[in-house]
Amino acid sequence: MKAFVVDKYKKKEALRLAEMPKPELRDEDVLVEIHATAVNLLDSKIRDGDFKLFLPYRRPFILGHDVAGTVIQVGSKVTKFKPGDEVYARPRDHRVGTFAEFIAINSSDVALKPKNLSMEEAASIPLVGLTAWQALVEVGRLKPGQKVFIQAGSGGVGTFAIQLAKHLGATVATTTSTKNVELVKSLGADVIIDYKTQDFEKVLSGYDLVINSQDIKTLEKSLRVLKPGGLLVSISGPPDPEFAKALGLNLFLKLVMRLLSRGVRKKVKSLGIRYSFLFMKAEGQQLSEIASLIESGAIHPVVDKVFPFEKTGDALAYVETGRAKGKVVITVKR
Repeated sequence: MKAFVVDKYKKKEALRLAEMPKPELRDEDVLVEIHATAVNLLDSKIRDGDFKLFLPYRRPFILGHDVAGTVIQVGSKVTKFKPGDEVYARPRDHRVGTFAEFIAINSSDVALKPKNLSMEEAASIPLVGLTAWQALVEVGRLKPGQKVFIQAGSGGVGTFAIQLAKHLGATVATTTSTKNVELVKSLGADVIIDYKTQDFEKVLSGYDLVINSQDIKTLEKSLRVLKPGGLLVSISGPPDPEFAKALGLNLFLKLVMRLLSRGVRKKVKSLGIRYSFLFMKAEGQQLSEIASLIESGAIHPVVDKVFPFEKTGDALAYVETGRAKGKVVITVKR
């Protein structure tokens, strides 16, 4: 099968089209013919080796974290899916590889595709949808009437998270550029800050929850918009000791995580607030719940551009510019 693989870390030109063996099917897997996939900044970070301490991949490996496609075979222990089912998923870590024609995925990571979406639209959802769900629902425990600040509202996670937070009954603030103000307003944002002309720290205060996706400087400013007892969930780091413990990392890596997050944890303690690092995980049941919300009309995908499979490298380069509105998708099977 054709696939885009990474040969060397920290090499943009390392992403190349190659012939790879068709995936082997395990007892609890479904084999999916990929119709569409999507690009995330996570793909760039994995390609560049940013997470190789706790996510080592044996090279060459296939990149890609989002998939929508058709089940063509199921493992001997799979009862939930059958050949012909249209599904979507974010395959679990160590088993990613959606920049390809086929992928074998553990069936617990998979859900039926929302019926009202095309394959391209469905492929845009899994990673950002699960990230937003786990940040707002699982970790943030967002409740009706609470206030949440979601950074970068026009990005992949932001466009989904704004809609989910509004569905949960929260007041939503976000940052964006002037040209994307109408987009985030249409998604339900209540307070919109143009980061080119306004300082969010001077506008926002008393927030229950912050979803941080930016750099450490923005994170530290964001801490000050929280009310006492409020929570900042960061999807961009720094990783903390609780994350290291959850992953079962060795003593050295636990120490590294402790050192990386020491400054933030010190500030959090002094301000009487809380901090949590989120590295989203694959979860088919949550994708099923997300599919229900999409089918009900509560959430809709925001797709910026669709690239053909052979232009996967161009799609990744476009995402790296930081100018994408919503998600960038790749059509694998025409």
